Amino acid sequence: MDIDVTPLQQEALGDRVARALRRKIVSGELERGTHLVEGPLSESFGVSRGPIRDALRALESDGLVESRRRGAFVVGLDENDIDELYSLREVLEAFALDLVLEQERLDRTPFVDAVEAMRDAAQRGDSASFAEADVMFHRLFYTASHHRRLHAMWHTLEPTFVALLEISTAQDDDLGPSAESHAQILDAVLAGDGDSARTELGAHLLGARSRITAAHQRRTGRPAT
Repeated sequence: MDIDVTPLQQEALGDRVARALRRKIVSGELERGTHLVEGPLSESFGVSRGPIRDALRALESDGLVESRRRGAFVVGLDENDIDELYSLREVLEAFALDLVLEQERLDRTPFVDAVEAMRDAAQRGDSASFAEADVMFHRLFYTASHHRRLHAMWHTLEPTFVALLEISTAQDDDLGPSAESHAQILDAVLAGDGDSARTELGAHLLGARSRITAAHQRRTGRPAT
């Protein structure tokens, strides 16, 4: 049987291009108003225009790019965008946490593994591996919630948070406290202490929002508004 795998390859290429461009936009390397032209982007990434179009559509869905008559332009992120993203995440993740707390049996192994991976990465000063384990830890709550639409909402938001996290962890000299913050959330969940788990999660996300905002200020040279 002949199977045409080109669409899968194109999708993978589009995802990789979107990830690279997303990081450049979130970091401020691509400034607001930058015209993203398919031809030069195709040459820069060494791919055809198909994956470039897929990437631009994904970025438009993220709210990082907008399409106009003359093409795609960078919208970027400002402090208000960061506040909106984190205020929404706080609601979604608190709901996911509540659903997880209601379960009689929770597979703790993936959560424990994610925390240990963060601790190991923090000890080695490996910010990229830390960010990967950090994202996995939080994703597990949405997966374990068994709430399909909630998980789908996080799936939509996650790429932007991944870019934000990769940038902020790369600037963090000591990732140990962040690893322990995740451990405290997990300890409360495994102990069935809902109040402590909600408090720890809320404090963790507030701290993450503050670090991201501070990193944004350093990039732009402007104080938060």
